[in-house]
Amino acid sequence: MSARLDWPGTLKGLKRMAPLSLFVIAFGLAFGVAAIQRGLSGLETLLMSGTVFAGASQFAALELWGPQIPLVALIASTFAINARHLLMGAALYPWLRHLPSRQRYASLALMSDSNWAMAAADYRRGETNVGMLVGGGIALWLAWMLGTLLGVVFGSGISEPERFGLDVIMGCFLLSMLVGGKLDLGVLVPWVAAALAALAALAWLPENSHVIVGALAGGIAGLLMPPRSKPKEASP
Repeated sequence: MSARLDWPGTLKGLKRMAPLSLFVIAFGLAFGVAAIQRGLSGLETLLMSGTVFAGASQFAALELWGPQIPLVALIASTFAINARHLLMGAALYPWLRHLPSRQRYASLALMSDSNWAMAAADYRRGETNVGMLVGGGIALWLAWMLGTLLGVVFGSGISEPERFGLDVIMGCFLLSMLVGGKLDLGVLVPWVAAALAALAALAWLPENSHVIVGALAGGIAGLLMPPRSKPKEASP
């Protein structure tokens, strides 16, 4: 299936993603506040959001931030958290492979969980325009930057972010991913493994090691899970 990318499709994707992007503003605000509390400058915080554009990884980086930054742990945890993009990109490859290289890689640079999910649905329906991936990514990036900016502006005046619940937004976001999805062993086992490993590392291993230990434990548990058998079709 040959794909194409044009401005009308991109604008359509931006409009479709705009309502969901409103929730990303709150997520970005929480990151901006947390980054300021961790000692990053406003410019550093905005540059991180603008160039990294990966909320979970950015929050994980803040957990490791300090006078002495464990670079290896930072790289490993970021890779472990974002490893899902390997599968997400592979799932869209048959759709995007006919695009010019410049458009294909630019599209993937804007890929996030939400616009990927909607783009994958378009692909399954037989759509040929990849504007949902690009336009949706632009909408999410703009909302993420706006939220981060608000967090930077107001972060220095919020001495106790936990009073407003800003310290648990990341946890609530991840919990919603678990509860909102289909609950079966294939989903629960990696999450439980990650949680138990992170708690054990928090209690017995050096500071900040729980981030990478939990991510790796969840990934390994998912890798070791037996493949799911496809349901048998009912006989006529």
